[in-house]
Amino acid sequence: MFVDKATIKVKAGKGGNGAVAFHREKYVPAGGPSGGDGGKGGSVILQVDDHMSTLMDFRYKRKYAAESGQDGGGKRCSGKDGQDLIIRVPRGTLVRDAETGAVMQDMSRGEPFIVAKGGRGGWGNQHFATPTRQAPRFAKSGNPGEERAIVLELKLLADVGLVGFPNVGKSTLLSVMSKARPKIANYHFTTLYPNLGVVFAREEVSFVLADIPGLIEGASEGAGLGHEFLRHVDRCRLIVHVVDISGSEGRDPVADFDVINAELAAYSPALASRPQIVVANKLDIIQDDTLLEAFRAEMTKRGLPFLTLSAATHQGIGDLINLIAETLQELPPIGIYEPEFVPTEEKPPTPEDLTIRVVDGDVWIIEGAWLDQLLGRVNLDDYESRMYFERSLEQAGVYARLEEMGIAEGDTVCMANLEFDYQK
Repeated sequence: MFVDKATIKVKAGKGGNGAVAFHREKYVPAGGPSGGDGGKGGSVILQVDDHMSTLMDFRYKRKYAAESGQDGGGKRCSGKDGQDLIIRVPRGTLVRDAETGAVMQDMSRGEPFIVAKGGRGGWGNQHFATPTRQAPRFAKSGNPGEERAIVLELKLLADVGLVGFPNVGKSTLLSVMSKARPKIANYHFTTLYPNLGVVFAREEVSFVLADIPGLIEGASEGAGLGHEFLRHVDRCRLIVHVVDISGSEGRDPVADFDVINAELAAYSPALASRPQIVVANKLDIIQDDTLLEAFRAEMTKRGLPFLTLSAATHQGIGDLINLIAETLQELPPIGIYEPEFVPTEEKPPTPEDLTIRVVDGDVWIIEGAWLDQLLGRVNLDDYESRMYFERSLEQAGVYARLEEMGIAEGDTVCMANLEFDYQK
């Protein structure tokens, strides 16, 4: 199954917590704090895999998480870093932020891309020793890793795109110009997904040709199948517009040509402005020569390169390959999307961000990320660590805020799992 769009959630690993430990060794009195730092959390990294041609792997698995860093140990031993998670994607995959839709990275050049960065490891208690606090019994917790939802959108890397109504012979044309073997049959919507083929024009001159499933009127608004695959012509430097000139279905070639161009313009004005080569196909079964002459005259009037051929009998194929190769030499290379996603810089939590609310008149609940981090690096069973916690709250102005809000002596203060009576 061809899948060209998927939404997944990625989560980087959390940094390991710092350790609380002391150096204890015979004949080494007062060894001091020796708690090691936590390891760095693993990152989530996207990597191009040229053996992949679809996003089918992401159809069933939607959540990806990297490994967290290990906690620090004694003897100043740092925890092991979490292993990075490598996610392989096809070349040409566009990575978007699911929330804003902004482009984060174009996976066309081949460089790996860190889509979610792992959290930093926490400091061990060796870093908190001071001349006045020589035996700190607390350490710093590791930081959480980045977490976000992203959209993977595959846009095929092809130099030339074949467009046209269903059953005009695009798949046959691809099969005779390259070694690709798409499904070919005499009915509409035979092609259900884009096919790629490499065309060799001459020595050291080749190009990639993409057969886009047939478009119909209203495709840009969701009609038919073509709307699902219009994104695959976005990168094409040149468009080969195939028209059925035989008259076997009673259609007007000029009207068909205008309808397809209108759909391209409705999808993307930039796409409609790409250079085009117009190909009148099925010359071998033409029923009315006046259709061909009228169509040729209209294309000449519009100044468009025009060729007639028969994909079924290979008539005119060589001329088309040579014309495409010559035209591509004058066109710029395949476009690469530049990143437009600006990550929001997460400011470290501050005491000012704490929320304080009163329940039942005498219960004061304090919540916030700054408080969670503070509680994560103290040991409330240790007297010195509790004193550090008290000083941190006082210096941050938490008690002053409670006084301003009217807290009374004996009221209950709740901080996460910590509960105590307030004393002035």
